[in-house]
Amino acid sequence: MQIDAQDDRSAILAWLARFADSPATLSSYRKESERLLLWCVLQRELALSSLRHEDMLAYQHFLADPSPAHIWVMAPGQKPARSSPLWRPFAGPLSPQSVRQALSIINSLFSWLVAAGYLAGNPLALARRKTKQRSPRVTRFLSMDQWKQVRITIESLPQETERQKAQAARVRWLFSLLYIGGLRVSEVCDGKMAGFFCRPGADGKDRWWMEVTGKGEKTRLIPATTELVSELMAYRRSRGLSPLASHDETTPLLLPLIGAPKPMARTAVHEIVKSVMEATAARLRLSGTPEAAAAAAHIEQASTHWMRHTAGSHLSNQVDLKVVRDNLGHANISTTNTYVHAEDDSRHDATAEVHKAGWTLR
Repeated sequence: MQIDAQDDRSAILAWLARFADSPATLSSYRKESERLLLWCVLQRELALSSLRHEDMLAYQHFLADPSPAHIWVMAPGQKPARSSPLWRPFAGPLSPQSVRQALSIINSLFSWLVAAGYLAGNPLALARRKTKQRSPRVTRFLSMDQWKQVRITIESLPQETERQKAQAARVRWLFSLLYIGGLRVSEVCDGKMAGFFCRPGADGKDRWWMEVTGKGEKTRLIPATTELVSELMAYRRSRGLSPLASHDETTPLLLPLIGAPKPMARTAVHEIVKSVMEATAARLRLSGTPEAAAAAAHIEQASTHWMRHTAGSHLSNQVDLKVVRDNLGHANISTTNTYVHAEDDSRHDATAEVHKAGWTLR
């Protein structure tokens, strides 16, 4: 055996240790492996080494309906701490897509434990492989009119007190990162302001860029348009900082309202976005028209990731899809792209020309 693991828990911890430098991946993998281990102990009374194909079929059904609910599912509206007796492994049944994602993670765990010599075989190896179908058209995004309504909500936030001013500045900056930059929530929380830098293009023109480390620890460059840099400077001024960060500055992209300048938690970012969407929906419903009610129903479902889809959808209507792919990091960027600055310059100009949040000028 290639790992020093005497039980299932220590074996899983050895697997998780490989992802210590990727907080988002670690969090997701830890959640799924913990759910499996708890199910093995509490529901099946089996060790990982005793799991068979039939057990994993049962686990697949369990993920879609964790029961008994009082043991496995948290009460609606509750988000107790992990240490609380009210904590449960699930917030509710998993969607088919989430079940597939969970089993994919568990399959990775089993495969690694087999390679490490801890397990004799992978109980998921016999699972039926479905033919990969074309992804359905993305519908979880805001139309241009709906995005305009969200902007109105943000630009109308109260600013009578210093705290309200700080809140309004943070919300506007967050939505600038999500829409203009198309960032993932993990990229917002893990990013640093020093990621912004300026370099001369092949045509001699200076352009600002934002370096982002995304999924799989892959780094990409996002065009930091004039609008995005302006929003960065405004947010930094609201926090009493210089307009631009020094190259060695460690200030996170998004900051708590008070206290030390530490990164924001993803849950806090999700809550900020959700509150803006709900406020927008509530305002639209006041008009009483069927169109406004329909827009409100759509907007109140929107999440942080919807903003990324919104950015990609709006941008794809106006520029080449390669620009969208590279901006959002949907595909690997080859090493040679590091040297093709003329191509990057074209992407920067194409983005800056057509993709604007539309904020009212300060």
